[in-house]
Amino acid sequence: MQFQKFPDATYLVPVGKSVKEKVILGLDPGTNIMGYGLIEVRGTKLTLLQYGVIHLSKYEGHELKLKKIFDRVLSLIDEYAPDEVALEAPFFGKNVQSMLKLGRAQGVAMSAALSRDIPIVEYAPKKVKQSVTGNGNASKEQVARMLMTLFTIKELPKLLDATDALAVAVCHHFQKGNAASKSKSWESFLKDNPERLR
Repeated sequence: MQFQKFPDATYLVPVGKSVKEKVILGLDPGTNIMGYGLIEVRGTKLTLLQYGVIHLSKYEGHELKLKKIFDRVLSLIDEYAPDEVALEAPFFGKNVQSMLKLGRAQGVAMSAALSRDIPIVEYAPKKVKQSVTGNGNASKEQVARMLMTLFTIKELPKLLDATDALAVAVCHHFQKGNAASKSKSWESFLKDNPERLR
């Protein structure tokens, strides 16, 4: 029998066999860089499976970027089989065009999860920071350093979008998945979030 050792894990998982309790995929949507982070939850123990960024600035045209977001999120889902997906909700800024593009990126990431019938949950940026650091106004660096301690990460990543996404997954775990916006399909998502139809 072959075994696969996960980073920072204290156990081996037989290849093709699953002993996971729950896997959470956290996403930090963006149109130039999109962060992702995957954690495994076993009781109270959290294990870092993978985190990183999807580089999108090299693609021309917003439509192609959206397709790459969909494809890459789907490949992460197919590879790690997360039980739930948590996303950081876009913050409201003054630039309407940026907000529109960010909303599309988030929608495409959501549709990738929903196409595999995976429940999705949204968290406001302040909620994520509060959950991870205890301070809703914490900086990206403070969030990253807290996660470095939690997961024994030795080096601060160059792009903090990765740790932002990891923070969303950790926030979801701390919330026990009881957010009001949890949805299992487009129909239930729209029913739970009627304001998103405007």
